[in-house]
Amino acid sequence: MDAADVRERAADLPTDPGVYQFYESGGTGSRSEPATTGGPGRADGGSGAATDGVGAAADDAGAGVTSDDADAAGDDRVLYVGKAVSLRDRVRSYADPRSERIRSMVRRADRIDVAVTDTETQALLLEANLIKRHAPRYNVRLKDDKSYPLVQFTAHAAPRIEVTRDPAESATVFGPYTSVGTVETVVKAIRETYGLRGCSDHKYRGRDRPCLDYEMGLCSAPCTGEVDAETYREDVASARRFFEGETGALADPLRREMETAAQDREFERAANLRDRLDVVESFHGGGGEAVAAHEGTDREEATDVLGTALEGDAATVARLHAERGQLVDRSRHRLDVPSEAGTDRTAAVLSAFLVQYYAERELPDAVLLPERPDDDEVLAWLDAEGVAVRVPGAGREAKLVDLALKNARRGASGDDELGALADALSVPRPERIEGFDVSHAQGKAVVGSDVLFVDGSAETAGYRRKKLPERNDDYANMRALVAWRAERAVEGRDDRPDPDLLLIDGGEGQLGAALDALDETGWDVPAVALAKEEELVLSADGVHDWPSDAPHLHVLQRVRDEAHRFAVQYHQTLRDDVSTVLEDVPGVGPETRKRLLRRFGSVENVRAASVDDLLDVPGVGVKTAEAIEKRL
Repeated sequence: MDAADVRERAADLPTDPGVYQFYESGGTGSRSEPATTGGPGRADGGSGAATDGVGAAADDAGAGVTSDDADAAGDDRVLYVGKAVSLRDRVRSYADPRSERIRSMVRRADRIDVAVTDTETQALLLEANLIKRHAPRYNVRLKDDKSYPLVQFTAHAAPRIEVTRDPAESATVFGPYTSVGTVETVVKAIRETYGLRGCSDHKYRGRDRPCLDYEMGLCSAPCTGEVDAETYREDVASARRFFEGETGALADPLRREMETAAQDREFERAANLRDRLDVVESFHGGGGEAVAAHEGTDREEATDVLGTALEGDAATVARLHAERGQLVDRSRHRLDVPSEAGTDRTAAVLSAFLVQYYAERELPDAVLLPERPDDDEVLAWLDAEGVAVRVPGAGREAKLVDLALKNARRGASGDDELGALADALSVPRPERIEGFDVSHAQGKAVVGSDVLFVDGSAETAGYRRKKLPERNDDYANMRALVAWRAERAVEGRDDRPDPDLLLIDGGEGQLGAALDALDETGWDVPAVALAKEEELVLSADGVHDWPSDAPHLHVLQRVRDEAHRFAVQYHQTLRDDVSTVLEDVPGVGPETRKRLLRRFGSVENVRAASVDDLLDVPGVGVKTAEAIEKRL
């Protein structure tokens, strides 16, 4: 590549943080091979195979998969991996490298690939994972993960918690993290809250009385039986839940302790607890755990994460690949939306991709998706192959899905879609678009989503969600959701600037409800609706039937699909809430619920547990275990 090539490539990149890779061609070129084995309903040698080469023909159903990133590389070699606060600016700087070594690398490179992240921390850790995986020639190589601090829970009967850079093979490990000071603060808070030991085996063995850590409130002294083994195991499980992403497992008891200290007029102690609480609540905010997770507790060795972006009749699927909790690879693939797709086109795309892509590849242990595929036969095939399929609602797995969605959307059209949208609707250029959708189950667990797109890209920091009154009335629910947003804007209670356009997921009824809410509150923002079945855009001026390849339709479809996904995700989270799931199970009272969550960590894990697993929980008998299995 020369300077002009680099500048041309950089001009197409986003200004988001992320990781970039320079590749050198291995000379094998692209390849395309028909699938001969695999998924449901596929004859050997049939059409519709997943391919690695760009430009492969779609199958008869219009859903052939092509790859345009790492998977299309064949024998391409990674020459260099780097991280960036702004991918566009950082890659552009390689047009005029400062060192001869990097200048030589650029001359050898044939292409540049990027992966978008949400934060600089994610970019830092993803860079480390990719350097370790590919060992690029021009990187100063990391020998191992010792550059970053880790937190380990040892495999002892009474596990020890400690910060380390060299974890034991048998330990449960979380990290790596980027700030050793922050990690040490959190570990100390964990020990003070849950009393976990931090001593060496030498100090632990053969004691007849507790050590100084017990007197200081840092340890519950399992060495001398001051705490029984079952209680200590439950405390360890609670501590692990914090590192798995459940901030409240540590923040809630710290907050209660801070409030008690303030009530007792122990203001210095309350201030110290407040400072510690700030560190704890921001611990997961950097997003690093989405890229690098604990190794010891991951049930799956290999996990694939899929995100989708639809533009007219074409779709992009981004695939992130994690091994032992470390995000190590990504690729993007293009396919046509299946011609038989119903109203939920994303679900149809996922079904088509899963069959075609994995028919001739080794299956991962788990697949994380933004929503459930619409083909039960595909799900049955994956289940029979031992692949866990999950649609996460929160935590680290949900962050991974968000990253996959962000990378899928990166392939959006380079046309001036916002300018075209402004012209088509006769409105000022809509730099900020907010999308609204409502999700519920026959009037239960009713929720609304409010997502934000800036310059055609999702701005997740501007996402909001709202729990609505339980009623089976889509129009009233949409009216309440838009009224909530409008009232906050008019009264100055929303910290976001007013959008240039509102997009309603629905048809004429939903749009009418939204316009009524805007009239009642006096919030002057134009609104349109996009119905799924015919992809017609509805406005106060009439109906717009745009071509399926129109770039201004594509941007509205992205906003609509993201509002739908975010609403469904929140609805599923509420539906799985303890109060709506476990409370109604006969024989499960408050204490049993607490034991179940301590043992399994989440309602989702309770749902996945077998009857034998449930019987291991104190207070759960055969009838109760069977009732839990039946209810969930």
